[in-house]
Amino acid sequence: MAATETSPHIPVLLRPLLAAVAPVSGRWLDGTFGAGGYTRGLLDAGAESVIAVDRDPMAHEMAKPWAGEYGERIIMQRGVFSKMDEYGQQLDGIVLDLGVSSMQLDLAERGFSFMRDGPLDMRMSQDGPSAADLVNEASEEELANIIFLYGEERASRRIANLLVRAREEAPIVRTSKLSRLVESCLPRAKPGQSHPATRTFQALRIAVNNEYGELWEGLMAAERALKPGGQLAVVTFHSVEDRMVKRFLTARAGAGGNANRFAPEVERDAPQFTIKSRKAIGPDDQELEDNPRSRSAKLRVATRTDAPAGTIEAKAIGMPMMREKKQ
Repeated sequence: MAATETSPHIPVLLRPLLAAVAPVSGRWLDGTFGAGGYTRGLLDAGAESVIAVDRDPMAHEMAKPWAGEYGERIIMQRGVFSKMDEYGQQLDGIVLDLGVSSMQLDLAERGFSFMRDGPLDMRMSQDGPSAADLVNEASEEELANIIFLYGEERASRRIANLLVRAREEAPIVRTSKLSRLVESCLPRAKPGQSHPATRTFQALRIAVNNEYGELWEGLMAAERALKPGGQLAVVTFHSVEDRMVKRFLTARAGAGGNANRFAPEVERDAPQFTIKSRKAIGPDDQELEDNPRSRSAKLRVATRTDAPAGTIEAKAIGMPMMREKKQ
């Protein structure tokens, strides 16, 4: 369904998500409000209210034409999902869509896309250091590490070296310039392959917005915010995020297992979640036809137990970790 003034787009995997958490009732939190599709879907399915969280002020501004239909059932909250337990407690459910919002990608002035010329920004919150600040001020080693670790780009050192040399002549402040520079030092993309700058842009966006740190902290915040029986549904779009979510839920469901079967059984805390399906839920044929963007999407759903909330190390869930800067 296309977005209109009164009807935001339906997000990826909405139908299977609603089916997995049915029957929908009580108080929910949408930690990545975006264009509001999940919030609207939850309210239409029977949620009493939804706390709509987004760090981007534009998200709440764009919702004004239709949000009034739901009155006080929508509670707008500017913030990050790593702090969601500060916005609501004893929640019946939480949804997180970790994809970049289409409204951010489609606006050239937000600087997220290599397909549109605009200022090199990429800040979801519209404040703090931008991608241009990072590209023009970070050391060559730091840039190479970011592009390799967050973008999984094998040519990260070559790209970082070129960017540092280019910025000595003039600052890199436009998406088009960054895209051309990256493209110039990589092989031409073959038909069907992604644009050569895709991984570099992804890496910078993740670094600027601390996306992996937010996910790690957000999963623990969800554990604290949900009541017993409350449901957590997370939609991911690439392997690193899905790995983090899968490992978190596996660990919190007490299903990690012993590394050595001959070693004594380790005493474990009571599990904080039960996993609804061991296998992630993907798009069906109809969704793939309606929305090709859903091809890489995966949905994982778990139910909160009554065990006390705890903490988990970032390394334990496979979060990519930047090397410490040399003194």
